[in-house]
Amino acid sequence: MSVVWCVIDSPIGSLRVATDTQGLYRIEFPPLRPPAPPSGESWLEGRSPILDAAAAQLRDYFEGRRNTFDLPLSPRGTAFQRRVWDELLRIPYGRTISYGELARRVGNPSASRAVGAANGRNPLPIVVPCHRVIGTGGALTGFAGGLPIKAFLLRLEGALPHTDLRLV
Repeated sequence: MSVVWCVIDSPIGSLRVATDTQGLYRIEFPPLRPPAPPSGESWLEGRSPILDAAAAQLRDYFEGRRNTFDLPLSPRGTAFQRRVWDELLRIPYGRTISYGELARRVGNPSASRAVGAANGRNPLPIVVPCHRVIGTGGALTGFAGGLPIKAFLLRLEGALPHTDLRLV
C-alpha cells in the first residue's frame, strides 16, 4: 500500500497527515519522528487532493471556522476499534462523554477499558474526536498527544473554560 504524507503547522505543533488511495489514513502529533511504515507500506512525502483538503479543514478548525470535517477516512483497525471510532464521530463539537458512556453507546457497558484502549489507538485524532472522551467526573485522562493538547482542543471547542487558549 502506498501512503502519501505531509507536515502541517498548527497551534499544537507540526502534525503529520497521511493518506492512502481511499482517504485520510493517519494524523500524528509532535514530536514527529521519521515515518516508520508497517510492513507492506511505502510512505512518500508529497501532496494529494485529500491532504490539501485535510490541511485546509484542520486550519479552519483551529481558527474556529469549522466544527465538523468532511473528508474520506481510511483508518485501519479491528471491527471493535472501528465501531468505537465510528461512535466518536457522533460526539458533537463542544461536548464530552465519559469512557463508560462510550462503552454503553457501542453496546458493551462493561467494556470501558477496552473502549479506552480503542480510543487510544485512534489513528485520526482531531478529525475522529477522541479528545472528547473524558474520565468519570470530568477528569482529562489518556490522550496520545498529551493532556495539554487535549485540554487545548476542548477549550478551543468550548468544552472547557476559555481561561487561556495557549498550549501549556
